[in-house]
Amino acid sequence: MEFLQTLFGENIGLVFGGLGAAIATIFGGIGSARGVGIAGESAAALVKEKPELFGQALVLQLLPATQGLYGFVIGLLMLLQLDAGMDTSTGWYYVMCALPVAITGLTSGPAQGRVSVAGMQIIAQRPENSTQGIVFSAMVETYAILGFVISLLMFLLV
Repeated sequence: MEFLQTLFGENIGLVFGGLGAAIATIFGGIGSARGVGIAGESAAALVKEKPELFGQALVLQLLPATQGLYGFVIGLLMLLQLDAGMDTSTGWYYVMCALPVAITGLTSGPAQGRVSVAGMQIIAQRPENSTQGIVFSAMVETYAILGFVISLLMFLLV
């Protein structure tokens, strides 16, 4: 710890707080980018054959994007509270607050993308049943929401 104190001086709390904001934003963004990419490949293939299904495919592709938004919100809330005089323990706590939204976003985004791909298959065969694919994909979202809520509650309790 002394090495870090020497490296960052009195701003070590600020550095760890910034790290927490970065963790929430980066890992949520990675999860969303992977999920949206997976679903986008399937959506492009579907729309190539059936262009009239673009709107339905787009909804399924967009569902995994929310993990990045959850991470962004937590990161932004943290950034708005950063202060050069923050104690080290507060900075570390921000890192801990970031972990639930970061980990659930990183893992649920790609999983939701794969479920969205399966939903595209429903749309390809039976466009009238698109709601079923959306519901299946939204079920994965539940765990991203739980991570977001825990991170938010932890942050609000500082």
